[in-house]
Amino acid sequence: MALTVGDEAPDFELRSHRGGTVKLSDFRGKRQVVVAFHPLAFTPVCAAQMCGYESDRSRFEAANAAVLGISVDAQPAKAAWAKALGPISFDLLSDFHPHGAVAEKFGVYRANDGISERAIFVVDITGRIAWAKVYEIPQQPNNNDLFAAL
Repeated sequence: MALTVGDEAPDFELRSHRGGTVKLSDFRGKRQVVVAFHPLAFTPVCAAQMCGYESDRSRFEAANAAVLGISVDAQPAKAAWAKALGPISFDLLSDFHPHGAVAEKFGVYRANDGISERAIFVVDITGRIAWAKVYEIPQQPNNNDLFAAL
């Protein structure tokens, strides 16, 4: 079952497409975080979702929110995908090893498929889930719903 509003967001540290790692707790007390799980890189809906975040970058900045795109793809695949998408200013993170461990902590790992749900969590500056939604895999999330939550 997916985490819900009020739950403490589990901390994680994952490899970024830009090299290095990103740790969720590093944002605590500083910024809200949009934790956007998506099933797989190089798929049309996931590409549209991530490009939509990039297009709305100024709105996220105005909301003092960082975006983290997470899938079970390996870091080199995330780096290649980011290059194919064009400039991506936020971190695309690899939940590859152990496979899907962060998605599992958030309750959105699909063990039968080996991928995560398409799910978005807003983590407030205290580290708690402020908003959460799980989408159907082929559904494109609407950023306006996300901005209403932020």
